[in-house]
Amino acid sequence: MGDRYGGGQARPLRERVAEVAEFVQRRLAGEYMIDEFGFDPDLNASVLMPIARVLYRDWFRVKMRGLENVPGSDAALLVANHAGVLPFDMIMVQAGLFYEHPQHRNLRLLGADLVYELPILAQLARKSGHTLACPPEAAKLLAAGELVGVCPEGFKGTGKPFSERYKLRRFGRGGFAVSAISAGVPIIPCAIVGAEEIYPMIGNARGLARLLGLPYFPLTPLFPWFGFLGMIPLPSDWIIQFGEPIPTDNYSDPDDTRAVAELATQVRDTVQQMLNTLVAERGPAFSY
Repeated sequence: MGDRYGGGQARPLRERVAEVAEFVQRRLAGEYMIDEFGFDPDLNASVLMPIARVLYRDWFRVKMRGLENVPGSDAALLVANHAGVLPFDMIMVQAGLFYEHPQHRNLRLLGADLVYELPILAQLARKSGHTLACPPEAAKLLAAGELVGVCPEGFKGTGKPFSERYKLRRFGRGGFAVSAISAGVPIIPCAIVGAEEIYPMIGNARGLARLLGLPYFPLTPLFPWFGFLGMIPLPSDWIIQFGEPIPTDNYSDPDDTRAVAELATQVRDTVQQMLNTLVAERGPAFSY
């Protein structure tokens, strides 16, 4: 793997300084493109992904498997479990695909409404390739041949208590299956182990959550008791695995509710089985 993507040996400081200078020059000259969703590939590759790579490689020490199951250029819908209070899980998937996939694919994530109600966060999300989780947006991305990521558990996944870690919540109403069938693209099941331990959620201050307009207000062993320090994610060991693609060719009618439910259940069961295997294989969440 090359220095830019693999992270092996550290590059000389002069190379990194030169890259920063080139990036600034491109921005000042307006030599960059932003697509209709707000995605800024230059900013993503030069700033956002390098920041994520530090967490991916040095903090969580992520092991990524099954990359051969992720297509090199064609459209596909990646469906993953969701956990960890804050969405570090999908950022790590995004970073891993960008740096470790042979074609360095950009994962276009579908995010919850709340993300796009917060001005600064919404802008950053769009610039990194995220967009609102709704059928029309998913359809446009898939039609353009993009690799699209979705977490059907939503906030019920990120906000579940630590005692229920790695037990999948309901996969919504199967909207992701409808999108995949409509676009005629395969579904790539993705299991993420490690995110459940970064903020062990031992309680939920529901009253405060309602006051702030949040789906939950997490109480962890460190937050909010230690303030900002309590917001630093714990350095758990991660494994991310992509399963074999699940074809949608046999599902011709996206309005067939029985078929949609069958496909959604198949995907959920596949991800749960992968999680069970990976949790047992990894063992303790923290190694030294």
